[in-house]
Amino acid sequence: MNKYLKLNLGCGQNHIAGFINVDKYGNPEMFCDLENFPWPWEDNGAEEILLIHVLEHLGEKTDVYINIMKELYRICRHNAVVRITVPHPRHDDFINDPTHVRIITPEGLKLFSKKENIEWAKNSYANSPLGLYHNIDFDIIEMIYDLDEPWHSKYRNKELTDTEIIQAVRQFNNVVKQIRLTLRVIKGI
Repeated sequence: MNKYLKLNLGCGQNHIAGFINVDKYGNPEMFCDLENFPWPWEDNGAEEILLIHVLEHLGEKTDVYINIMKELYRICRHNAVVRITVPHPRHDDFINDPTHVRIITPEGLKLFSKKENIEWAKNSYANSPLGLYHNIDFDIIEMIYDLDEPWHSKYRNKELTDTEIIQAVRQFNNVVKQIRLTLRVIKGI
């Protein structure tokens, strides 16, 4: 039996087998308000965490958001995986939901990467080195942008190039429906 936890945080109605399904509301296996600290799990006790359409609902205040990232890091073991899915901030799914309080982007999560922080310092970039400030280290190991229609079909049918999709994302709303990110936790290096 595996001694490390697999947590589905903010599960809502989406219970996933093999995970402890956690939420503040509804009918989870475990109740927890993720904006109250500390979280009820031990240091280094989790090997996989899911946050599926959750993180954008949390941490309206900066200190609460940073504490969420600190708690995620604290409860994860070295090489744990954190899988995050969020609506793209320029999609109507994000814009129209009044419970969305924080934009989550790959660039924003890179602020919690010590490797990125050190590189920025070497190049005198102004990015906030939150990983170094808070002793947190996440590495983005996978980034998937799920295109909305009609962009997805046009791209799949090779009617649009990668360059044209990138340009469309910069210019228009509702090109990318959601972003799926996988983070690896780095400890003790």
